[in-house]
Amino acid sequence: MIVAALLLLIAGSYTTSRMDIDVFPDLNAPTVVILTEAHGLAPEEVEKLVTFPIETSINGSTGLRRVRSSSAEGFSIVWAEFGWDMDTYNARQIISEKLMTLTDLPKGVDRPVLAPQSSLMGEIMILALTSETTSPMQLRTMADWNVRTRLLSESGVAQITVQGGDFKEYQILIDPMKMRYYDVSMSEVISVCKGINENAPGGFLNEHGNRYIIRGIIRTKDPKEIAESVIKTANGYPIKVSDIAQVKLGAAPKIGLASYKGNNAVVMTITKQPNVNTLELTGNLKKAIAEIQATLPEDVKIHTDIFDQSQFIETSVNNVQKALIEGAILVIVILFVFLMNYRTTVISLLAIPLSLLVAIITLRYMGITINTMTLGGMAIAIGSLVDDAIIDVENVYKRLRENIKLPEKQRKSILTVVYDASVEIRASILNATLIIIVAFAPLFFLDGMEGRMLKPLGIAYIVSLFASLLVAVTLTPVLCSMLLTGEKQLLKHENGSWLERKLRTSYQSSLTRIFNHKRLVLGVTGALVVLAIGLYMSFGRSFLPPFNEGTLTINVSTVPGISLEESDKLGLQAEKALLSIPEITVVERRTGRAELAEHSFGSNSSELDAPFTLKDRPREEFLREVRYKLGAIAGVSVEVGQPISHRMNHMLSGTRSSIAIKLFGQDLGKMYQVANEIKTNISDIPGVADLNVEQQVEIPQIRIKPRRTLLAKYGIPLNEFSEFVDIAFAGEKVSDVFEGQRKYDVVLRYNDQYRNSIEAVRSAMIDTHDGKKIPLHFVADIESITGPNTVSRENVRRKIVISANVAERDLRSVVNDIQAKVNEKVKLPEGYHVEYGGQFESEAAASRMLLIASLLALLIIFMLLYQEFKNVTLTSVIMLNLPLALIGGMIAIWMSSSVISIPAIIGFITLFGIATRNGILLVSRYEHLAEEGMPLRERIIKGSADRLNPILMTALTAALALIPLAMAGDKPGNEIQSPMAIVILGGLLSSTLLNAFVIPLVYERIKKKTEK
Repeated sequence: MIVAALLLLIAGSYTTSRMDIDVFPDLNAPTVVILTEAHGLAPEEVEKLVTFPIETSINGSTGLRRVRSSSAEGFSIVWAEFGWDMDTYNARQIISEKLMTLTDLPKGVDRPVLAPQSSLMGEIMILALTSETTSPMQLRTMADWNVRTRLLSESGVAQITVQGGDFKEYQILIDPMKMRYYDVSMSEVISVCKGINENAPGGFLNEHGNRYIIRGIIRTKDPKEIAESVIKTANGYPIKVSDIAQVKLGAAPKIGLASYKGNNAVVMTITKQPNVNTLELTGNLKKAIAEIQATLPEDVKIHTDIFDQSQFIETSVNNVQKALIEGAILVIVILFVFLMNYRTTVISLLAIPLSLLVAIITLRYMGITINTMTLGGMAIAIGSLVDDAIIDVENVYKRLRENIKLPEKQRKSILTVVYDASVEIRASILNATLIIIVAFAPLFFLDGMEGRMLKPLGIAYIVSLFASLLVAVTLTPVLCSMLLTGEKQLLKHENGSWLERKLRTSYQSSLTRIFNHKRLVLGVTGALVVLAIGLYMSFGRSFLPPFNEGTLTINVSTVPGISLEESDKLGLQAEKALLSIPEITVVERRTGRAELAEHSFGSNSSELDAPFTLKDRPREEFLREVRYKLGAIAGVSVEVGQPISHRMNHMLSGTRSSIAIKLFGQDLGKMYQVANEIKTNISDIPGVADLNVEQQVEIPQIRIKPRRTLLAKYGIPLNEFSEFVDIAFAGEKVSDVFEGQRKYDVVLRYNDQYRNSIEAVRSAMIDTHDGKKIPLHFVADIESITGPNTVSRENVRRKIVISANVAERDLRSVVNDIQAKVNEKVKLPEGYHVEYGGQFESEAAASRMLLIASLLALLIIFMLLYQEFKNVTLTSVIMLNLPLALIGGMIAIWMSSSVISIPAIIGFITLFGIATRNGILLVSRYEHLAEEGMPLRERIIKGSADRLNPILMTALTAALALIPLAMAGDKPGNEIQSPMAIVILGGLLSSTLLNAFVIPLVYERIKKKTEK
């Protein structure tokens, strides 16, 4: 056994050094994101012509759970969400095959593409490039071609989106007046420009024994050479592109801007692939960034202090590790104080490293990382890991001391004593450990995100606990036979330690007095149980405790239809407001969106990332100032969140907030009106924060509607009319320019002065069938109207979302108040309905599942106890520990947060399993003494005193080892484990104290009736 233990230590240590580390388990719901660039289409056209066909083509896919979409100007995003048991790559294959059948997308719309596969926690780093002298175009070019391409070469990077700066393109800007002067038609310009910069293949020839490839080298990167291209010859003179257009390098029309600390910047967001070690990838990226920085001009700086997920991971994991180590130290102190013998202490403590290493090896085999959940499971178990060993060691040591007191002829052999002592309590520790494992089993009935998050915690807890049982029944007796059998040592400790003797004497005296006040003790206990139930009914409910990520993710939006430049000004005000807060020194902002990014932000929205360090005030006060200062900016709506919380909310409800009120209907105007009515009615509910209505409103549009009769009169085909509108005003890519390995678009469109006002659009000259040119307004109605800025849908129904966060109140009560207010105050039009989504939905589903599974677990626990005692009455006595544990757990919650979350519920489940151990030890000892014929009262007092030491040690090690987790709940990484630790700590203290006095009283009362 000792050799096996040594081999386990070596193998476990090696495995631990090679384990991946992450902040959370893989929480990635199988979601396929379909992105489609719809060149210049209005949102309602994108919805009708692009989004709806895509939704229709993928509906009915195997395992598809929900389809969400957003249709904005020139861009469609569709989220296809599958069931949690679906393999992500299988889901992508299914969607790819479905999209192959999509053939009816309009001309000018790109083929739909799948966004790179990444995990929910995939956004691992945000960089910013700034410069005081380098132009925005040069900065963007460096970001695209120097930085992005280099970082994409790092194994594990899924995608890098770039936003900000000026996107370089070669522009052919047509002057319609010059076209009219030179009598050049739009079709002639298009025909020439589409082949203006493409090389021509000439095949090959064989000469002089060699094979020569023939190439027509037409490509150039010189705008002057492009401008020299001939369009046609008139009256013997060539008309060149330069005669009717300006050819130059320019910036593409912006759809997004970025800034860093209030200055223009280029921002890059790096996303990792699933199942990639974040710490290792981040280290490689930082090395690559340092290399890139050395090659850039001195004035160009790459800033990495915005968001770095690896820092949060390291901080979180270190905090949980610290709590685990501190808990282990407390266990050592408790054992040594009680046993006063370093040998017994060492034997008991060996269960900790061996059990934890078995857990780590198991996690590695199952493909689970070291993260805050798995470490949290070990930290919660740390005190319980020595319990079985303590009970075994304590009983063996006691029997060895009793044996050494006997006359030499009556003494048993050492191995016999050790064997008999281990067997004596083996059934009890086996059943006790099985009961704890069964009590933890409901955790594995959770599904969805909460299941993905918490199951690894359960695996780490159960595996380490089961390993501790194996250690206790195998290695512990062997070590006891080797280290505890010295006659001199046994005689020296024949009466136990001073603390053991003192506690035994005091306890026997107290228990004797308690028998004279049975009714008072039982009455007070009953009152405390009623109080605990009352406290439970008064507590608020929440899904998960708030995280402390150290970074704020803030969305600031204003009225849709605002220009990108005006939105940029409001975003700058938000940056300055945040930078005025002492805890915030860095702010990065992205206004609008990046090309093919997985966000559908319009030009009216800005997303800000602000790392913060709390100094001299609590978190709640800091967040109040953040909301106050941002709320002072006129005309904006604000949502304050954090990077990981933000993504969890988006996965659960499709919004960035913890509460999503989804209004479904058809008419966007009516939906927006009803949504604002809902917002007005719930705005005064206490605890509601960051209340916003999704900005689906009418924005200005210029509508060009052809008059078909006049088109026919002038002989203008409809396809030529639509092509003219597309190229003249939106522009169209006609070729490419290569600068080495870099590729840039050549774009053809009207000069800005002929497309920057409604009058310029009206006056644009279109070609007739006989080569003449007439103003566009001759053949089309051109008017200013309004249309939706974006259209959101879910499961093929239009929706608008009223979103909110919760501040300084629990989630469930806020949602209950919202639902009551909406039902009372808001009358929905026919065909419209409301659905509620968000974290509370997951909390309710998880709570129901845990309740059902826990009742089943309690039934199994009852059966296990009955299996040992073969007596329903005795089993019921042991089960009394559950309400006794409930008392301390509820009081602990009342003293800490007064909110019951899913982790707190799991804490109660764990507590109920641990608490039964004490009852098993006590009642089994009573029954053993009864078999020896000892009178009832005497065997209760003796049996209680015999089991006092192991009960106190197991309870205190299990409870006090959780103090570091319970006290550090506000630190990153400890947020989820802390409510569990608080519940278990409080419950164990109450159950241990009351178990020592209530169980003896109830046992005597029952036995008096049965023995009569």
